[in-house]
Amino acid sequence: MALLGQKIVVVMPAYNAELTLERTLDEMPRDIVDHIILVDDNSTDGTVALAEKLGLEAIAHDQNRGYGGNQKTCYDAALKHDADIVAMVHPDYQYTPLILRAMCGLIAEAHYEFVLGSRIIANGALKGGMPKYKYVANRCLTAFQNMCLGNKLSEYHTGYRVYDAKILRDINYEVFSEDFVFDNQMLAEIVVRKYVIGEVSCPTRYFEEASSINFSRSCTYGLGVLGVSVRGLLKRMAGKNSLEFK
Repeated sequence: MALLGQKIVVVMPAYNAELTLERTLDEMPRDIVDHIILVDDNSTDGTVALAEKLGLEAIAHDQNRGYGGNQKTCYDAALKHDADIVAMVHPDYQYTPLILRAMCGLIAEAHYEFVLGSRIIANGALKGGMPKYKYVANRCLTAFQNMCLGNKLSEYHTGYRVYDAKILRDINYEVFSEDFVFDNQMLAEIVVRKYVIGEVSCPTRYFEEASSINFSRSCTYGLGVLGVSVRGLLKRMAGKNSLEFK
C-alpha cells in the first residue's frame, strides 16, 4: 500500500549488478513500492536476465551511455508510469533500501520535495569503509558547494535520492552530462530552484562488488563539481533560478 496514495516508482541504474541485485531487493520495502524499473547500461554479466527473473521491468541499453545517460532513461521510464515519487536505488547494495520508507515519507507526508540519503551524517561513510581520500574530497567539495550555492547540505555526492516527480517534470535533465557529474548538476539545479530538500542518515557499504569510480575518474568528477559550483555562484549573483546547462 503506497504512502498516502502516492505512486512510488523505484529506478535502479545498473551496470554489472548481477552479484548484488538480489541482496538489494531483499531489503526493498515492497509494501510501499508500486513498481521497480532496472535500466542496464550494456552490462557484460547477467544483470538483465536476473532482473527479468525477479519480476522487474528491465530496460537494456544497446551501448554504454554512462551513469548520467542511464539515469535519464530511468527517469523517462518512471514518468511514463505516472509516478508521484521517484526513488533512485543503486542495485550494487552500497546503499540500503531499508531507509526508503523514511525517505519517501518525508515527501508523501512532510511536504519535502527532494530527499538525499546522506553517508556523512552520523559518520556513515567512514564506518562503511569509504576510502579516506574520497571522504576528504567529499567534505572539501561539499563545503565549497555550500558556499557557492548558499546551502547547508551534509553532502552533495550521494547517489541515494528520492524525488517528488514534479521535479523531474520541471527540470530538463536531458541537457545535463551523461557522465557521473550528472548527479551534481541535477542537485545544484534543485538547490538553485529552491526546492525543499531533506536528508536522512544512510549507512553505506564499500566492498569489492559495490560499484565505485577509480582515482582518475574521481579527479575528473571533482573538477566537474568545481565547475558546477562556480556556475551556480555566478547564476545566484545574477539572480537566476536555473543553471541552464547546455
